[in-house]
Amino acid sequence: MTESDSYFYNFIPIEYNVSEMEREQILTKFPPPTLPDKGEYFNLQNEVAGNNVRIRVLLNDFNVQMTKTNKQFLKIRFSNNAGTINAKMWDNQGAVEKHQPLLDKFSIFDIDGIVDEFRGHKSLTINQLNPCQEDINPFSLLAYTQQNIEDLTIELFSYLNELESPFKDIALAAMNRFWDQFRIRPAAKGFHHNYLGGLLKHTVGLMRFARYILKQEENHYKATMKLISVVEKAYKNELWSQLQSSSTPQQLVWKDTIDHLYKMLQGMMEHREAQPNYDLMMTSILFHDIGKLLEYDHAGKTFDEFKFLFPTADHSNTENRKQAGITMDELGVMVGHIPYGVLTLSKIIETENIRVSLEDIHQMTHCILCHHGLPEWGACIRSPQSIEGYIIHFVDFLDSRYENTEEIK
Repeated sequence: MTESDSYFYNFIPIEYNVSEMEREQILTKFPPPTLPDKGEYFNLQNEVAGNNVRIRVLLNDFNVQMTKTNKQFLKIRFSNNAGTINAKMWDNQGAVEKHQPLLDKFSIFDIDGIVDEFRGHKSLTINQLNPCQEDINPFSLLAYTQQNIEDLTIELFSYLNELESPFKDIALAAMNRFWDQFRIRPAAKGFHHNYLGGLLKHTVGLMRFARYILKQEENHYKATMKLISVVEKAYKNELWSQLQSSSTPQQLVWKDTIDHLYKMLQGMMEHREAQPNYDLMMTSILFHDIGKLLEYDHAGKTFDEFKFLFPTADHSNTENRKQAGITMDELGVMVGHIPYGVLTLSKIIETENIRVSLEDIHQMTHCILCHHGLPEWGACIRSPQSIEGYIIHFVDFLDSRYENTEEIK
């Protein structure tokens, strides 16, 4: 059964073969995360003033403030998968003194309150606030991709299953070990794919670009030039749309990108005699951002990746970590996802005792290290030194920016 769709302004065809049996096998071994039902999706803006509500929320921040009559109260900002929820709690029967230590210690709460509305802005007045210490589904508390995660899962493993050994062995070993977390994680906290499921979606996006360049076109240089032409057209459309708009100018997605893409194309041309290794390319894409499992923190994250990389370390620091919205991990930010990606690749190969050439290990490592393209953008290499290195930067650059044009993320 051939699955087909399109990507990147409907320019890149998405095609892969998967039977019903294969689909069932993939979803059994690599199940997508459980998404919240309607009862777990609370949007304050849909509530009527005066309604009593009982919901589970994430704590963003809080402070103690004073009323005009010099009485203290708690001003609190929560969030869930629908956005931010502003709230307050009056100091009835010592409520401020009672609840401030809980707000300092915990980040997930079950709250009972009443919907308020003032000048069109809705908030909550909290009557009861209790910390939640049971296992939670982060998808009920944080924004997540609106694309079909089951389909993204099938697409990812259809691509991985077509690889040859040892690359298939490396890729599937990583997913066997990390899938439970890989499937839910964001790919950023701000710029792109900054929601649960973002890492999966971004990884599949890069693979779509790479398949187009290396499989769907006869010449990877022509394919690259065609993609640049698509960007040029999209940029012109952005400029024209802004020219016709009477509203405040928006940030242009493709501003200052054309020259960089042509510069990367020129760099690729220095390797015109080299034939790109497709299997190596796809495996490198899988690992290019896998270090974000360690670089970011949020409610629902586990710390198994740290234990895998550093099994003899004292991990007590992570046991009582206060987790809330997507943020930089206090340890992960000291290293970054690019070095972590290299460490994870090396550890997988060693732990699974996979035989792979020293040259291929260095080629994959190089792809991970240079996928940001330039040192000032975070690359660990001055510039790519292989055709695969240029391609992985090219597809990462395109996918991360294209993300900001999609209506359904």
